[in-house]
Amino acid sequence: MSTDTYQWPYPNEFGQTETVESDVLVLGGGLAGCFAAIAAAQRGQRVVLVEKGATQRSGAAGTGFDHWESACTNPCSQVTPEEIAYAYVDEQDHYSNGISHYIECREGYDRLLDLERFGGKIRDTEDEFLGAEFRDNETKLMFAYDYKNRFTLRVWGSTFKPALLREMNRLGVRVYDRTEATSLLIAAAGGKKRCAGATGMNVRTGRFLVFRAKSTVLAMSRPARVWLFNPDLAGLCEFRPFQSIGSGHAMGWRAGVEFTMMEKSVKAEFSAAGRSFPPYGTGNNHNTWYAATMVDARGVEIPYLDRDGNVLKTVSERYYPAKGQKFFLKGGVIDDPKYEYRGPETMPFEELMKRGYQLPFYADLSRMPELERKVIWGMMIGEEAKTKIPILEYYSERGFDPSRHALQSYGNGWQSASFLPQERQFFGAPGGILHDWDLKTNIDGLYAAGDQLFASDCAGHACATGHYAGRKAAAYAVTVPLAEVCADDLEKEQMRLYAPMYRREGMGWKELNMAISKAMQNYCGGVKCKDLLLEGLDLLRSYREEIVPQLSCHNPHDLMRTHEVLDILDVSELVLHACLMRESSSKPLCFERSDFPEMDPPQDRHFITIRQENGQPVRGVVEHDYFGDLKQEYEKRNPDYVGGEL
Repeated sequence: MSTDTYQWPYPNEFGQTETVESDVLVLGGGLAGCFAAIAAAQRGQRVVLVEKGATQRSGAAGTGFDHWESACTNPCSQVTPEEIAYAYVDEQDHYSNGISHYIECREGYDRLLDLERFGGKIRDTEDEFLGAEFRDNETKLMFAYDYKNRFTLRVWGSTFKPALLREMNRLGVRVYDRTEATSLLIAAAGGKKRCAGATGMNVRTGRFLVFRAKSTVLAMSRPARVWLFNPDLAGLCEFRPFQSIGSGHAMGWRAGVEFTMMEKSVKAEFSAAGRSFPPYGTGNNHNTWYAATMVDARGVEIPYLDRDGNVLKTVSERYYPAKGQKFFLKGGVIDDPKYEYRGPETMPFEELMKRGYQLPFYADLSRMPELERKVIWGMMIGEEAKTKIPILEYYSERGFDPSRHALQSYGNGWQSASFLPQERQFFGAPGGILHDWDLKTNIDGLYAAGDQLFASDCAGHACATGHYAGRKAAAYAVTVPLAEVCADDLEKEQMRLYAPMYRREGMGWKELNMAISKAMQNYCGGVKCKDLLLEGLDLLRSYREEIVPQLSCHNPHDLMRTHEVLDILDVSELVLHACLMRESSSKPLCFERSDFPEMDPPQDRHFITIRQENGQPVRGVVEHDYFGDLKQEYEKRNPDYVGGEL
């Protein structure tokens, strides 16, 4: 085994092993992982964090984000955590995570104040937007979407990850950057499984690492590149960072972790794979661009309607609930809007055509008040993921002026492109790990946070659940010693990881990723049936038997990419098995089976769980509202939580 040393600038450490011990191990250095590490370190625990990239800018929020949902306890809020958490549950027809959403709503603003203390920017401290309708002059907080209830904040998210890293360094968290987590270490304790830590590999040197820990927090990304991949435009295949592909899901599946809602996938929206324009880089009025004025090809304005179908005559009215409506929800978590305005964003494209509007459509910010235009183009566009350089800076350098120009919208209405029904992704509130009120999995000592959780949400959800899981993992770590690690497991994992480096000729990771994506489009697309799903499993099995042994790479970076695709293969099999287990169709799960066309029959309105045992998928059932009364159950388990401190 060797690397091409004349091309590779880092030492060759293949065959070397390093063992690292800690009280709490955190896998993933995004928002959730950083907050988990901080919470555990604040409680006096020895903490190690493992991150595949560079923690300062890694994860879905590494380059920033523009709004913070569900800050229900901020001083200007007119809603309670209970109101918004239950609204999320209802919005998703109870295929929702009441526990994590309530933690988000109850603790989210506290985490935002933490970020401010760490050096992040959450207020208009320079009075740039003084006098704006969305700004509170006393607190200098700025609000998005619902100006009456004021529970979603506009923030400068690009300042947050560096601030979190500084705080972890101050607390003495040992951060292992450029180190991929590859498997969970499972020990037997009293006849039950217990997590003993994880294995990893340095993606620059190839060094093998054994992370022993009393408790472990999975805080990695949701799956990606399962249905969409273009080997020629690899970096455009997903809205989220390219390295965020669901390795935590794959590791959990191999270890026997229980998942739910893994049959859910939505039609692709924020991915490219060569088909679309950059997200948020075309005219629309969704999310970051809400509530941009939309016009047709003639410059005729497309009106906004309120919940009841009444035309809203001013820009200001777009940000307020309708008469008799307490509040409305906005943001990426919502798949089928019921609580929000029915403006041009949600009006069916066919209806617009019937009304005589002519393509193409444009977002015309010049028709909005100056501060509303400025907060969309210049603040939110610039802080949202991947928009600061490729959108705000490049468009401005090339002459785009939002006070004079309109920006064209592509696809059927408002997104950056139209996608085919079989082009799916884990968006909205996708499947993930099932957990209890401690965010603990079915394996003792193993906790989950952020995008690892089922029905996960955005930045506030990641930070709040990360902090919560970190303190629960810290409390558990006090009660147990380090578990023994099986030497055979370590040897098998090293052999699995290094195998492609022994082959000087063979197939690259891109070919396998593309083959998996095509298989999932063909056999697990918009419409599913038993025969298709079984054929898909058989095809993926053939890839594992025939293609995986041919995988070859020449340096640790390519080896990391190869490991990612092996994880994508595991996740794809998990999804196919989950789809076979639900023998009915479901609108909230975006799930359609031609052999079981009945939509949401009463007998199937529950969570179907799936875990792997002895290499076989095991089905389970959990009732929708298993979490009980949100406020009572939360306070029962967190009696000392006051103002963000324990």
